[in-house]
Order: sequence, then C-alpha cells, then structure tokens
Amino acid sequence: MPTDLETKTNSNRDIVFVTGKMSRNKGAQAERELAAYLSDALGIEIKRKLDQAREGGDDLQVGQFRIEVKRRETLAIPQWVRQIEECTEEGEVPVVAFRQNKQPWRIVIRLDDYVDYMKFSLQKKPD
Repeated sequence: MPTDLETKTNSNRDIVFVTGKMSRNKGAQAERELAAYLSDALGIEIKRKLDQAREGGDDLQVGQFRIEVKRRETLAIPQWVRQIEECTEEGEVPVVAFRQNKQPWRIVIRLDDYVDYMKFSLQKKPD
C-alpha cells in the first residue's frame, strides 16, 4: 500500500484516510481547476501561487480578491475564513472557494464586500 494512505479498520470495514502527498495533490488539482474556471470566465490568465504553501498565503489572487481554495468533503469554513483573513491586506477581499464531490464551486465572502459588489453591479445596469 502507498505510504501516503493510512488504513484503519472499523467494524470489519476498511476506511482509507487520505494523508500527506495525496492530500496535497488533491489541493493542487483543486487550485488548478478553479484557476482554469476563472481564467475562462474572466478571459484572463490566472495562475496558482506556488509558494503559498511555504508562506501561508492565499492560493489565487484576482485583482483585489485573495482566494483560499479548498476541495474537501468535511467543511471547516470558520477555520478557512480565518486562514484567508490573516493574509489579506486592507483594501483586499478575502474569499474562500470550496467544492465537495459532485457539487459546484461555492464561495464565502464577507457581507460588506458582497454589498459593495451588489452596488457596483446595480450601477452598471440601466433601469
């Protein structure tokens, strides 16, 4: 069995926990997936921040939006929000983007930042 899998037996069932390298690979794949989605949707090239794991920063940045990307089944949204807010400067918008299996991407954003976006969006549309 690969060294990056840990197997525990419970009630005659084998449960495989993803750890180490496989978990990092899953995270990197999620970052590439979201970067590709945003690149296509916005018409600009968005790249992963490769040094973010060492420096503890965000995974992607699009203008003022600092994005922490998560691809997990078990959600830990408050923890993820704290993580991205710790590396966000004044004037930047912390965003958590996450996706579970067979689900669309979702984001978590501060309400004040979303209201600002709503105001901007409403100003662009004719009455």
